[in-house]
Amino acid sequence: MGKSQKKRSMRRHNPMRVPDSHLPKGLESAASSSPKNEAVLPIIQKLENPDASERKWACVAVSNLIQNDPSTRRLLQGKNVVGALITRLSDSEEEVWIEAAGALRNLCIDGGYDICAEMYNKNILAPLKAFVPKISTALSQFLESPKTAPENAQKVVYEFTENVNTILWCLSETSNKALNAINQINLVPFLMSFLAARAKLPIATVTAAAQCLYVLTDDNQPAIDELRSNAAYSTCLLEIVHDKGNVTGKDKEVFGDRMTTLKVLSSGILSNVSPFPPPNAALGVDVGKEIVLPLLQPVVAAVSLTESSALAESLVVKLALEPPQIEKLSLKNAPKSDHRSDTEIELDHLENKLRTVQLALEILTGVCATLPDPDPIPEVQEGEPDAEEDNDSEIEEDMTDGMALDDVPMTNGTTTTSHLPALVEPLIALIQPVRLSFPPTAGQSPHPPTTSVLSAIHVSAFECLNNIFLSLSASPSSGLAAASASGKKLWDSVWAALGSVGTEITRGQERKQEMWEIGVGVLWGIGNIWKGILVPEEDQIQLLIQLCNSSTDHAIRVKCIGTLECLAQHPQSIDANRVIAMHLLSILPTSTAPSTYGTEPLIQTVSALIDIYSDENLPYDINFRQGNFVQRLVDSVEGVRKAVRAIDRRKERDLKLRGEEMRDNLIAFIKYRRALKF
Repeated sequence: MGKSQKKRSMRRHNPMRVPDSHLPKGLESAASSSPKNEAVLPIIQKLENPDASERKWACVAVSNLIQNDPSTRRLLQGKNVVGALITRLSDSEEEVWIEAAGALRNLCIDGGYDICAEMYNKNILAPLKAFVPKISTALSQFLESPKTAPENAQKVVYEFTENVNTILWCLSETSNKALNAINQINLVPFLMSFLAARAKLPIATVTAAAQCLYVLTDDNQPAIDELRSNAAYSTCLLEIVHDKGNVTGKDKEVFGDRMTTLKVLSSGILSNVSPFPPPNAALGVDVGKEIVLPLLQPVVAAVSLTESSALAESLVVKLALEPPQIEKLSLKNAPKSDHRSDTEIELDHLENKLRTVQLALEILTGVCATLPDPDPIPEVQEGEPDAEEDNDSEIEEDMTDGMALDDVPMTNGTTTTSHLPALVEPLIALIQPVRLSFPPTAGQSPHPPTTSVLSAIHVSAFECLNNIFLSLSASPSSGLAAASASGKKLWDSVWAALGSVGTEITRGQERKQEMWEIGVGVLWGIGNIWKGILVPEEDQIQLLIQLCNSSTDHAIRVKCIGTLECLAQHPQSIDANRVIAMHLLSILPTSTAPSTYGTEPLIQTVSALIDIYSDENLPYDINFRQGNFVQRLVDSVEGVRKAVRAIDRRKERDLKLRGEEMRDNLIAFIKYRRALKF
């Protein structure tokens, strides 16, 4: 089975909170759909006003203007609001650069990677780097002598720090170039100082630092090495994870949720950085088994997406009756950029709870990836001959399965497959769409942040399931395979989720496509565990064939072919086997034309056909004999050879090796079937 586990392949931690993909491209469409078009230019002009109070007002106005409004955000972006706000970070007036940081932070989390890339290209790191030592100095003073600064002044610094750390977090996952530049700032000691002093700091400020640290340590060796180098850091993270402190007071629920987020982030940082070198408090700790799974499984199991969606809808209706924030703005009493009504605060609280679930799923996805990474590709000297050129005519006589799963280890040192099945039930619940999961056709969600996080949860839950079933199928269990009722239930549940997603996908509904693409991988994993037990249904077969034909992504085609291969092996489903076989045969090259499906799908198809018809005693084998499939395979041999020969061993070593294996297996299989004489 082709490895398709998702580990840390440029994982995005803050999907666009308020997407604009439903809008046609260009400023004209944004201008026509924005209800605040006329307010944009005056705000841009006020950002350059000689009067500091006007500049501050304009920064606050940007934050309020873009709230859940991608059209206006795009208009402001077209007027260089990013460049103007970055300039204000160096303003002579403290209140102006504090509000500018808040506006830039909101643009980061609402607008996603294009805006973050623009910020990096316009050198936002220059002023941000200057803020880091200033914040460190202020933090030290507050902690050593709390009474030296009034509480309100401390609050302003903490909020500003939260904004700066959030911007750094978003920039860290914008590009490798931005990440490398941020690595030069050496942020790990700065960020860990907030976690170490968490008892004396606002939980939101500490959480923002932890979020930035989590992103920085995700497959980023300089930050990982820095965190490993100081044993006090891992001790601090372990203390947070194991904190059993009871929360009291009027904000008990909000603080409790924030504390859960901090624990989840800390477990993610530990997972990113482990294993730890001695001497270290985390030495010998199985982070996946002992920390991540026990901590995060209750987090993902406790949420009801149906209830969350219904609550968001009711709050949106309530919010619509309140006056817009932009109408409340005045020079005399300009609100802070985080000024929100009680309803908005409740919506933010709900969103934060859901973001924590999404974050937990991200971390679990990595822990559930128990398959080892592919071996590094060795350097091949230029001009070195391809081994196939010398051995192309040599055919191995012995038959092999082609799935090559038996020799895959059960564990990568993080966790074993025995701990994975318990996660499946809560994950199945999280892949089922609810009312606010997707925006309407060519329109905007009633509350884009809620829709953004709900769809992200569905995708993350699918990714986690994909890794679980791939890991389980790589470590075959007779007990699991015998639980046919469970297999059927899981199969039906995944199809129910994909059925709710539907096949009508319009602009702005890209998450639906993602769910299909990952969902087929989950189906393949389930099908591989309960191969020969799952009864194929005609509509499911046709949908898989349709997706295989319409997709241009080779990985998705491979998943479709692998899933169809599993369905074709139900012994009594002779007609379904024939339909699937005809599709697979259509992918093969002929004696006169190459395959148009791509090399990797072709190799998977050869593997599938061999696997399906390796036992001539099965009832459906009549299709192979009556359809004269052996001759069709003979016609494909030369085309398969050419396709395998064309794979560059230096760039795609694993694919080359598998292609050579399947080429040899195909010829051996043809010899085997011909020798049967029927």
